[in-house]
Amino acid sequence: MAESAQAAIEVMVLDPRLREWGLPAYQSAMAAAIDLHACIDGPLRLLAQAPAQLIPVGIAVHMARDDMAAIIVPRSGLGHKKGLVLGNLVGVIDADYTGPIMVSAWNRSEAGSEAVVIQPGERIAQMMFVPVLRPAFTVVEAFSRVTARGAGGFGSTG
Repeated sequence: MAESAQAAIEVMVLDPRLREWGLPAYQSAMAAAIDLHACIDGPLRLLAQAPAQLIPVGIAVHMARDDMAAIIVPRSGLGHKKGLVLGNLVGVIDADYTGPIMVSAWNRSEAGSEAVVIQPGERIAQMMFVPVLRPAFTVVEAFSRVTARGAGGFGSTG
């Protein structure tokens, strides 16, 4: 098993309701991420195309490792079925951030569509822990190797 899979992460429970709704845990033996619950006091209506809302998830984490980060990603079903996506697409939690984790939620549905209603305790996003590479940068005037693709992008490979 990889070392990062065995890393110990400290989790501070900031909202005691998580003890009922579910503390951070993997929901299956091969799950890649933990679900995050909306720690709100009442239903939150997200109007279609309105600005994103920050939603607390009731935890803070301390990774204490410079080779790790966490990413906040959407739950597949919410985006597909309800139009709920993350306002910043993917959130990055740096290893040295120990404050409350928040999810930026946005209703991507067409203007005038039905609002997405988030209930207290609803699972709204996922957090995945990932390895981080921190390469040393060398400033150059030209690259040391030429590739077949070169600078071709945005459809250049077909």
